[in-house]
Parts: sequence; structure tokens; C-alpha cells
Amino acid sequence: MAIPIQFPFLLRFFFLFSLCSFSVSDSDSPNSHQHRVFPRPLIVEYAGVAEVAEEVRLRCGAWRVAGEANNLGEWKTVPEECVEYVKEYMTGKGYLVDLEMVSKEAEEYAKSVKLSDDGKDAWIFDIDETLLSNLPYYAAHGYGLELFDHEKFNDWVETGGAPAVEPSLKLYEDVLNLGFKIILLTGRSERHRSVTVDNLVNAGFKEWDQLILRSSADQGKRAVLFKSEKRNEMEKDGYRILGNSGDQWSDLLGSSLSVRSFKLPNPMYYIP
Repeated sequence: MAIPIQFPFLLRFFFLFSLCSFSVSDSDSPNSHQHRVFPRPLIVEYAGVAEVAEEVRLRCGAWRVAGEANNLGEWKTVPEECVEYVKEYMTGKGYLVDLEMVSKEAEEYAKSVKLSDDGKDAWIFDIDETLLSNLPYYAAHGYGLELFDHEKFNDWVETGGAPAVEPSLKLYEDVLNLGFKIILLTGRSERHRSVTVDNLVNAGFKEWDQLILRSSADQGKRAVLFKSEKRNEMEKDGYRILGNSGDQWSDLLGSSLSVRSFKLPNPMYYIP
């Protein structure tokens, strides 16, 4: 970002805003793809620092909304200009309010569904940034600015210290009490089953019907393919997928889709 300063009588800033490189992940953790940039930089002239700061805030807000709407291409990192914006969003009230809205809408839908008596009405939950928050990890790694490091993230997973996403915990309990069969479908590796179970239980999540992780045969598959295949298997087993909650579009898109899907906010990383 370049902000040359010129001095006639009025202080003026020329702000070069080029949102830089983005892309993504393979195993439900951000990873590799080509950088994407906006087709051309946006150069705006301002009379002061406050206007520059406001422009950055607006542009970063637009970038976040575009990501949540799945209008961005595959991206690798949070734009450098937007790190402070993402930090403020994730640690402030905005993120929590957005999570509460998603959970409230999902709960209203869940209550409206008439369940059958055969025990095959299912609700799928992703785990990371859906049930468990990895915000402590990402706070230590630039809120998405750093390229994803599988080994460092695995070290974090193995601590079993991820806290609950509180609005999702409430939804989880409501869905469970309504009689849905809960299926947890995550891109975590099968080798992390034990620590994941312990972390979920310690965070308050209990009584799921299935916990599906990546086996060795699933390693390297794009998340959208892996999760589509697993949903297809559920349907072959007679499950009706009535609800699906996830923070990534790859949790929700593909084949064997749920009747309703609920996208949780996550501006820190993207998984294809």
C-alpha cells in the first residue's frame, strides 16, 4: 500500500488500495492455489488520514462480504490492508452478533420441521469455526495474514484447547433436543479423532450420532468433494439431510445437499 504525501497548502494523500493475494486449502485447512488480485488498483485522492482510514474500512468490509457471499475467487490470505479490520471484527461484537443471527435462523428452521419416527432426520455440523473456535490459534498467526502451516495447526489441534463457538453450542443443543440425528463432518484427520472427541466433550458438545473425519484415502481431496461423498453415503444409509451448518462454502455446496444450509462467518481463511 502506497500513500505518498504532497504539500501545497492542504495535506493530501494518494491511497493505493490493491487487495492482494488470496487462495486456499485441501484438508479443511487453508492451503494452496493461485494468487488472485483485483483487476486494477483503485487510486483515490483524500484530504486527510481519517478519510483514508474510512476508505480502508469500507473496502475491507466489502471484501469480507464478498467472501461470505462466495463472490471472491479462491484466496490464500487476508489482504495485508485488512488485517486490523479482520482482527477488530473477530474480537469485537460484530462476529458474535453475526454468529447469533445464523444460529437463530437455523433454530427457527429446525423448530419448523416435522420429523419422522424412523430416526433418520439428520443435521450435519462442521467442527472448526463452526462448533469449535480456533481464534486463539489465528490470533497468534495474523488473523489469516500468514500462509497456513499444517504442522503448526496440527500442534494446536493436539492441545485440545479450542473453545466452543457459543451460539453454535446453543443451536447444537436445540437441534439435539428436537430429535435430529447429529452428524459431525470435518476435514480433520482420522488420527485426531481422540483429541477431537475430548475437545468437543470438554467444550459441551455431546451425543452425536456419527463423527466423520478424513481417512488416509480421503487425504488430498478437495473439501467440497470429500464432504459431498460423505453426504452421499449418508443418504445411501437412509438419512435425510435436513440441515447443515458450516463456516465454509465447501461444507455446504457440492452434491447430496441439505434441505437448508447455514453459513457461519469466517473471514480468516478459505477452503475449497
